[in-house]
Amino acid sequence: MATVSGNRISYAPSEEKKQVIQSSVKVLQDELQPLLVDLDVEGRRALSKMGSKTVDFVTKALKYAQEHPEFRPAFLDVDEFALDLAAVEELLALQRPLSVLADMVEDSLMLSGSEAYAAALSYYKAVKAAARAGQPGAATIAEDLGLQFVGRGPRPADPPSAATRPAAA
Repeated sequence: MATVSGNRISYAPSEEKKQVIQSSVKVLQDELQPLLVDLDVEGRRALSKMGSKTVDFVTKALKYAQEHPEFRPAFLDVDEFALDLAAVEELLALQRPLSVLADMVEDSLMLSGSEAYAAALSYYKAVKAAARAGQPGAATIAEDLGLQFVGRGPRPADPPSAATRPAAA
């Protein structure tokens, strides 16, 4: 709820800071997107997956392929193999901090949205009470805000607590 005591986030960067953030994101997009791919679900599903344990295996295999070419299949391009492994290392170094940042942006968005929605619901509830009390202008506001909930049906009543529930016969 967006109250003084319950507020958990106050995201309010200055206009200058907003411009720096937006331009920094744009630089990342401009520099990275031409180097990256965007796989669809089927494309992801079809690929072999390389986890942290597999990185050691792949690194060893590349080293052996470079040192012992006599065992290398003719179709294996060792230079491309080395480029792919270098890309994994570089992309992991980018992905880790970007993932943490992306998670924090998502969490902050969720929390800000939750607090704003809770504040809106509190205001709506107060306006409805004012409308029931006959306050001028409140009914119009309550009606306009109430359009959000049209078609949702009545909310189910809270189940009775054990103290108010009728005793079993």
